[in-house]
Amino acid sequence: MNNGWAYVRLTIKAPGVGSIMCICVNCHYVDSCVTYHAVEGQHQQPHLTETPNFDPNEPSINVNIRTTDDVIEMEWDVVGCLSFKRETGKWSKLRPGELVPT
Repeated sequence: MNNGWAYVRLTIKAPGVGSIMCICVNCHYVDSCVTYHAVEGQHQQPHLTETPNFDPNEPSINVNIRTTDDVIEMEWDVVGCLSFKRETGKWSKLRPGELVPT
């Protein structure tokens, strides 16, 4: 989030329509990334670290908005990042036995 900015794309989804998975679960930097830390907060999930120290270059966040009756749900996913460094299964290694966030 250079200078506090990230690209955010808002998408309105129809009920039952799938979304793009967050690329962070397969990124080397997932446990130290300030952007992933913010996404964890939006999802009210426990943080992989309390003090992230990696500031990624140009992360792109997709926010899916779903409404049913009087309920509005938002799902935040990092879908692109110039700092992305593939490490397949990195999140699962850090949280063995837990379901990978989708």
